Amino acid sequence: MPLALIVHGGAGAIAPARFTAAQAGCAAAAQAGWDVLCAGGSALEAVTAAVVALEDNPTFNAGTGAVLTREGHAELDAGIMDGATLDVGAVAGVRRVKNPILLARQILPLPQVLLLGSGAEAVAEQHSIPLVDPQHFIEAYRRAPSEPQPDDAEPSLRVEGKHGTVGAVALDGAGHIVAAASTGGMANKPPGRVGDTPIAGAGYYAEDGVGGVSCTGQGEAFIRLVVARRVCEAIERGADAQAAADAVIAQLGARTQMEGGLIVIDAAGHIGFARNTAAMSYAFCTESMATPQAGI
Repeated sequence: MPLALIVHGGAGAIAPARFTAAQAGCAAAAQAGWDVLCAGGSALEAVTAAVVALEDNPTFNAGTGAVLTREGHAELDAGIMDGATLDVGAVAGVRRVKNPILLARQILPLPQVLLLGSGAEAVAEQHSIPLVDPQHFIEAYRRAPSEPQPDDAEPSLRVEGKHGTVGAVALDGAGHIVAAASTGGMANKPPGRVGDTPIAGAGYYAEDGVGGVSCTGQGEAFIRLVVARRVCEAIERGADAQAAADAVIAQLGARTQMEGGLIVIDAAGHIGFARNTAAMSYAFCTESMATPQAGI
């Protein structure tokens, strides 16, 4: 099977001054995942490596770079799905987990699919997943440079230059597909608000023989349309990755008048990505490429 990997760093009104950092961050994350695949690693290992790189990069609204709630806390969400088994691991509202994607991966083999807050953090403690003081995220947020945003920008996409969820999709040599997403959520969100990121079928989805998808944008709309699964249904009807991505993002705008983007790999290894926002940072690798191709 051909190898393929794609990552995104979120969709929204990315300030031009941030283009270089966003593209470089996505390229570095894609390279981290690609190195795993090229060394014979699994799609699960590659996606995890890529998302950890994005979570550790303060450019993005995930992990260390997470935005804060209305009450001044960071509440992080993440999810991952293994297309070979259809296992799902997801967490929501965690405040002490440095890399939520590592905790989501730990949940994959459990009977549960989605764990919240302190219950999820208890699993992290049991499995020695790195925890930090919640102040870690607050201090990182305060250190981030503030940038002016357009007055008419969607509120969920205009705070301090941050833009959406991060995610990754990979296809390995055994034909297995894995998809994941991680986010700090909407800036100034009410405490307890959870968007599409930890919801399988909405914010991410993977199924061997079909494809894998990771989404970014206004989460409530992605939940209502079950966007990630809808992309895979388009592939099942005969669309390739790019055609499926374009069609579903068009539906998102037409049906909800809301914004976002997504990345996808189909079972044949074709790459696709689409958005109806001003920008979406991304990077991808295929076997025909020497280095990741990144864009906005």
